[in-house]
Amino acid sequence: MGSGQDWKAGDVDAGGVRIHYHRTGGNKPPVVLAHGVTDNGLCWTRLAHALEPEYDLIMVDARGHGDSDKPERGYSPRDHAGDLAAVIRQLELARPVVIGHSMGAGSAANLLAAYPGLTAGAVLEDPPWRMPGEGNANLNLAAERAERIERRKELAREQLLVEGRADNPLWSEEEFAPWIDAKYKVSPNVVEYVGRNRGPWTELVAQFAEPVLLVRGDPERGGIIGPEQASQAVALNPLVTVVHLPGAGHNVRREQFDGFVSAVRSFLQTTLGQVDPAVSRPV
Repeated sequence: MGSGQDWKAGDVDAGGVRIHYHRTGGNKPPVVLAHGVTDNGLCWTRLAHALEPEYDLIMVDARGHGDSDKPERGYSPRDHAGDLAAVIRQLELARPVVIGHSMGAGSAANLLAAYPGLTAGAVLEDPPWRMPGEGNANLNLAAERAERIERRKELAREQLLVEGRADNPLWSEEEFAPWIDAKYKVSPNVVEYVGRNRGPWTELVAQFAEPVLLVRGDPERGGIIGPEQASQAVALNPLVTVVHLPGAGHNVRREQFDGFVSAVRSFLQTTLGQVDPAVSRPV
């Protein structure tokens, strides 16, 4: 297992916005990782360590996060999807699978809908799909979240760690260092899109032309996707399959890591082909 020390970092230009990424590398099938709001690419470190023997993981810092550019505006799911498309094209990744969490799952869903054929499929970890009537058109929410982002930047690392552990008792200790780093680097601009009207998620799902694994936790623990949305997604598109990992909330992989890795590895093997980590792929 690599320590991350040999991972490469780089940038791509997405329509004038510089998008930063880290990459495990190697002549292996590519997997692009899209994080949730206020996280960054390295928040995928634990999963990347688990998968890098078999796959080339590209951990993207979404615009406004990590070491990517932080424009004032342009944080819609379509904007983020365009950035992922730019990463895939400029790095010449051959039909990768995209794994996205929360905001990043929304980005991945928009990517599949807007750029058919660019990917081999996607894993969506608790995407922000609300049922009708659950939507939030409250623009004050954006201001509240921006204020929270600024408040966290003023805390010492030790204070953030105490807060993080208290809020997330099921997380491995390995998760907290990158999570804290991300909180210091995120721009409050990223919540500019919160509370705005967006198209119904059902329209996106109907457009998927590649297989999608929808991974959900428990709504009573804070998960967004419940059985109703999951059933509706499967009914809308036969390419969607669902895995429910009980005991997890919104951060499914951080709270049920082994189950998440098992589900993802099975999906990747089916979608990208069986990979022997001891044998490099023919060019």
